[in-house]
Formats: sequence, C-alpha cells, structure tokens
Amino acid sequence: MQSRVGSVGSLEEGKDAVVTTRTSQSKTLPLRVLQLFGLFLALCVTFSIISIYTIRRFGIYSVVTTVKSNFVPCDEEPNSLDHWIKPPSNLLHSMSDKELLWRASFVPQIKKYPFDRIPKIAFMFLTKGPLPLSPLWERFLRGHEGFYSVYIHSLPSFNAEFPPSSVFYRRQIPSQVSEWGKMSMCDAERRLLANALLDISNEWFILLSESCLPLYNFSVIYHYIKKSKYSFMGAFDDHGPFGRGRYNENMAPEVNITQWRKGSQWFEINRNLAVSIVKDTKYYPKFEQFCRPACYVDEHFFPTMLTIQASNLLANRSITWVDWSRGGAHPATFGRADITEEFFKRIFEGQQCRYNDQPSSVCFLFARKFAPSALEPLLQIAPKVLGF
Repeated sequence: MQSRVGSVGSLEEGKDAVVTTRTSQSKTLPLRVLQLFGLFLALCVTFSIISIYTIRRFGIYSVVTTVKSNFVPCDEEPNSLDHWIKPPSNLLHSMSDKELLWRASFVPQIKKYPFDRIPKIAFMFLTKGPLPLSPLWERFLRGHEGFYSVYIHSLPSFNAEFPPSSVFYRRQIPSQVSEWGKMSMCDAERRLLANALLDISNEWFILLSESCLPLYNFSVIYHYIKKSKYSFMGAFDDHGPFGRGRYNENMAPEVNITQWRKGSQWFEINRNLAVSIVKDTKYYPKFEQFCRPACYVDEHFFPTMLTIQASNLLANRSITWVDWSRGGAHPATFGRADITEEFFKRIFEGQQCRYNDQPSSVCFLFARKFAPSALEPLLQIAPKVLGF
C-alpha cells in the first residue's frame, strides 16, 4: 500500500510540476511576441525612413524606372512569320563558327516568298580595324535604307566607335584574327557571308576592304548588280607558276589540275552561291591542308570550288579595280596627291568587258587601295566625279 501511495504521491507531485512549468511558459510567451513585434516595427520604421530619403533625394520616377529596368520579359516563341524574316537585332551573337555556318545554310524550299521581299545588297567589310573612308560610304548609302546591309569583320580587339546615326553603328560581327594568304582569311570571309545570310532579304554579297570606295552612286551600282545574270568572281586558268604552279597533287580527286582556278579576293556573289560557300565541307579540308603559302588560299579556294559547282553562274571577272602596274605582291595605294579628276578619268576610260554576254565599257563598280589621307579630296570631288 505504501508503494501505491508513493506512486500516487509522485503523480500528484508531477502534476504540480507540469502546472508550474505551463504557468511560467504562459508568462514568457507574450514577452517573446512583444519582442518580435517590436523588432518588426523597428524594421518598418527604418525602411520608411530610407524610402522617404531616397524619394526626396532622387525622385520617385527614378525609383520606378530602376525597378522597371530590371524586368526582363520572357522570350516570345517563334510562332509568327516575322520571327523568321526579321534580320537579327544584335549581330554580336554567341554562336561558334560551326553553329553559325550550320544556321546560315538553311534554305527555303519554296522559291516564292510569302511576303513582300525587297532584295538587299550586303556590304561586307573585311578590315583590321578602323574604316577611314567611312564618311564617304555614309554619303554613298544615305537615303537608301532598306536596300542594303552592312557587316564588319575586324580584329577581335578592335572596338568601333561609330555614333548611333551611323550606318556602321553596331555592325561588327563576332570576329577572329585573319592572316593574309592563309585559311584564316577565308574563314573570315565565310564568317561575313554566314552572318549576312541570317538576313533573309540579303540577295547579293560584296566583299570590300577598308581601302575600297564606290565608283558610282548607289542606284547605278544596285541596278547593275540586280540586272546581271552572273556573279562577279574572277576564276581563270593560269598555266604559270602563280596559277597551276601552286597546285598540289594531293588535292585530287576532289580537285584536279584542270579545275584549278585563280581570282581576286574581292568578289560579288548571289545568295545561292553564298550558301554553297558556307555549307561546304568537301573542299575546305583539301584547301586547308594542301594550299599554304606560297599557295595563297584566298586566291584559289572560292574560284576553284564555284567553278566546279556552278561555273555557268560566274562572270569570271571582278568588279573592283586595282592598279598592279607598279609591281610587287600588293597593288598600288593612292593618297591625297593622287585624287584628281584626271585620275578617275583614267579609271573610267578604256574599260572593256562583257556584261550579260554583251560588250560593255562599265566594268568596275569599286576601286582600291586608297589611303586615309585621300578622304578629304575624295569628299570634295565625289559629287562631280562619282555622282554622290
């Protein structure tokens, strides 16, 4: 019995202990709630003070603007035709060359476009850095928006500083170092073509350097190219040491010596030929491996490949005038003292070529090489001599 009483007594004592503990917890709980509420109230007051100061110091509109500017909308799904026909808004994409060439090789299988397409000329500038003749090109292109596009391939380290009003503003493409006479030069040209092909409205592609200038106004050049049945790329069979003499027998069977061609680096081609160049995987490895200095690949790769694939589409001549009369590995360069009416008269006169299988005296649309010092006299003489 004593054990039972003891047990009962222990339980009773336990009950007293529980009651005592609950009483102390009930007293502590409101105190903690008050402490948390006080902390929350202090934070609210602090935030209010900061907000009032910010609004008074900077203004409410700047706060709203800051909030809005951090909002990034979700990308719209490509569920409309505009997504496919609008040119890229930003040329500085993140695609690798392999991805870019693959993307640029897409070709619609239905020839008739389901929208009003205005064919454009893509002016592709291959340069190391600045474009010293850009003011002349600005004048040439002014007023012809919608009929041309501009692309610049420069050294990766070069940052162009054109104003927003310039036709060259933000027209640089992702670039890599290119060396004269090596495959990296053809890589740069293919990079330019591929980026230009991303604009579905680009129909003709002209490769230019920073020392090139137009010899006629935009309308004359546009209609000359538009009405031509051929693309303008030199592709002739040179039997001498600087032609067939550069051929490597390891190029066979893809390229035999009778198919070996040579031509100027500066070309104009249509969209179909541009696609042929960017999608090629057959001839590129051969030229990369077996056409190295003293075989200058930029003079042989495209002329040879396109002769094999589509010789009937080539005019077999360039539309860019150069002067080789002084000899050497590079053509003559012209500066301030050379820019006269008589100088351009010598360029225009005496030209003989074929245009759409008919004799023509208008053979060159562009000319090079012109030094930066030639810009000022060129701007003065252009309205009278060049027509713009």
